[in-house]
Amino acid sequence: MTHYPQCNPTHRATRIQLQTTPALIKLSDGQRARAKVQTLSLTGGLLQLQRALSEGDFVEVAIQTQSGNVHGMAEMLNPLRKAPGSVIQPFRFVAMGDDDHSTLKRIVDSATDVSFLGLRSREWASSKF
Repeated sequence: MTHYPQCNPTHRATRIQLQTTPALIKLSDGQRARAKVQTLSLTGGLLQLQRALSEGDFVEVAIQTQSGNVHGMAEMLNPLRKAPGSVIQPFRFVAMGDDDHSTLKRIVDSATDVSFLGLRSREWASSKF
């Protein structure tokens, strides 16, 4: 069954920062582009690409993580900034398989739990009873 990630206007999706997470982008004309995922959420993320893709392009995104691969259809959004030799461009997921969505949720949840535990352990260490 296909999952269609939905944005909730009252609650922003949890975002996680990733380091050197590779992604492969397949354009509608069959061309491929390599990217690095900088930020990821259940609804989309930020890619570092060599060149900007057209806003509104529908692409296939395959992300390779240590917790498993995630594959989905995405819409490219307006590029945010350009740096020498690269561009940062957001995307939003428009469709993905249930297994891919479950893997993505597990990735985001586990990264959030680690961040939360790190925060909580520092709070407990500094609190006085």
